[in-house]
Amino acid sequence: MDEDAGGRLPDRETVAPPESFVEGANVTDADLQEQFDREWPDCWARAGALLDWERPYRTVLGGEGDDREPPFGWFEGGRLNASHNCVDRHLDERKNQVAIKWEGRLGETQSYTYLDLHREVNEFAAGLRALGVEAGDVVTVYVPMIPELPIAMLACARLGAVHNVVFAGFSAEALADRMGRAESRYLLTCDGYYRRGAATNQKNRADNARISLDHDLEATVVVSRLGEELRLGEDQYGYAGLLATHSGATVDPVARAATDPLFLIYTSGTTGTPKAVTHTTGGYLAQVAWTARSVLDVEPGDTYWCSADIGWITGHSYIVYGPLALGTTTLLYEGTPDHPEKERVWEIIERNAVNVFYTAPTAIRSFMGWGEEYPDRQDLSSLRLLGTVGEPINPRAWEWYYEQIGGGECPIVDTWWQTETGAIAVSTLPGVDEMKPGSVGRPLPGIAADVVDADGEPLPPGEPGRLVLERPWPAMPASLADGDGWGPDPPGGEWRYVTGDEATVDGDGYVTLLGRIDDVINVAGQRFSTMELESRIVETEGVAEAAVIGGDDDTTGAAVYAYVSPERGHPTGDGLRARIDERIREAVGPMAVPEAVVFTPELPKTRSGKIMRRLLEDIANDEPLGDTSALRNPEVVGEIESVVREG
Repeated sequence: MDEDAGGRLPDRETVAPPESFVEGANVTDADLQEQFDREWPDCWARAGALLDWERPYRTVLGGEGDDREPPFGWFEGGRLNASHNCVDRHLDERKNQVAIKWEGRLGETQSYTYLDLHREVNEFAAGLRALGVEAGDVVTVYVPMIPELPIAMLACARLGAVHNVVFAGFSAEALADRMGRAESRYLLTCDGYYRRGAATNQKNRADNARISLDHDLEATVVVSRLGEELRLGEDQYGYAGLLATHSGATVDPVARAATDPLFLIYTSGTTGTPKAVTHTTGGYLAQVAWTARSVLDVEPGDTYWCSADIGWITGHSYIVYGPLALGTTTLLYEGTPDHPEKERVWEIIERNAVNVFYTAPTAIRSFMGWGEEYPDRQDLSSLRLLGTVGEPINPRAWEWYYEQIGGGECPIVDTWWQTETGAIAVSTLPGVDEMKPGSVGRPLPGIAADVVDADGEPLPPGEPGRLVLERPWPAMPASLADGDGWGPDPPGGEWRYVTGDEATVDGDGYVTLLGRIDDVINVAGQRFSTMELESRIVETEGVAEAAVIGGDDDTTGAAVYAYVSPERGHPTGDGLRARIDERIREAVGPMAVPEAVVFTPELPKTRSGKIMRRLLEDIANDEPLGDTSALRNPEVVGEIESVVREG
């Protein structure tokens, strides 16, 4: 790939979608945005048409309010079952097609056809029903990325029960907190799992959580992941034994109102206390299916891989519900990108002939830092589309992804959405829109978004402000749809969802994310976006990725602290520090030059790929560390602390 003399990738304002992609894309109608605006809210009937309804809905958007004020009721009057939509309805056409491909941490593989999936979902649903689970009950799922995780979700949905998936890396305390807040009396866990080849005792955590709960559990089901004999206590049951007891059983899907809850999930807590979010059955499933088809271009014959963890919303929406609702093959990976070797991701893509790859910018920056030789060893020609999720991607990483992984032939959809939105809300349509490296794209058809000031007034192009959604959307959380005062108060007094993100919008309507509103460092009265500073640092030759936070400073109030991961084999020290300082000075200004630059091989990240910046703030300010149970690499925190203390 061509680079300039300073080691930077080429800058370009727009990239047209490859003609070879457009010819076969699911969505190619350039007037779709206009059509959705003209027909809103009935435009979302196109999403509803992707689902099977046991009872048709009366209206696309109903409720006691109107289409501008809550309460909102999406697909009001309709009844459906998510498990039926993701499994049963595909049996006539593709019962022998693979639904789930699993790649285990130790190299194991397992495939489930749609018929296999139907069989095991039914058997586990029968087992849960025998244990007392009924519609509306909350079942907590605390297992790693193994097939039993999506099977449990679909079994709960089949019964009309609400699943509450808790990331498997969380501590016993975090599990107990989420179960207690959800009033969950049923738990699925496992004996343990492997992390970089070493076994972790998951059941011990689950048992400790159970002991600390203020209420008793009705039943705990335990999966044998380690292959050892299970030690089961009172009201505890082995997963395999439960299936054997109900072998061949079938459970009729329980029809749920479109507005009934499908699942409960908690935000990651990377910026504060985790927040409980409940998503509904009809609106959520319709929008994730529509966006999987329109944005990710997923088709039934594809092999699709989203590298997120199902413990987070990305995995719910775009590993389980979106792809399976469309009848595609979804790939489930238990391991990490660099274990046992750094070419692991590219080996999986080649071996499974992956067509669509959806991953996080932090992972892409890690891939860049490891070097091009790893993807170069594999045949990635099966790829048709690339996607990013979780945080903004800077232009340099975008260009590397586009050229090195996609060979300049795969469009990139840089998607913005949140746990709260449930589904993609801002992105290009890959068969329609030009791409702008570093910019997400326009709000999707049917989504109304704007950038406003603190008083709620729209801002001119290029001026940073608050990203807000100005109309309801099908996958909105139940509390927001009900108008329960959930979320920050909208500026200006009108109904809006204030996303908490800072952004700009250009003259073409393309949104560029700058980070969270609270991810702004105020240095002596001058405000600097952490996202902008990180992007400028990554532009420096030799830098793979960076995280910037604000540290306390007696003189200026706050100071810029940069944690930097160099590219593999690139020397650190004063030379790299000087180049970083110079890049910030010339691109942003002298007041933004970091007070300290800490070089580290890795940054602390959640399993979903988000950098845990609040821990870096704790280190910079010499404060006690917060909860680290969400980290996939907790060992790096101690290493960074040592570097800071020694510095």
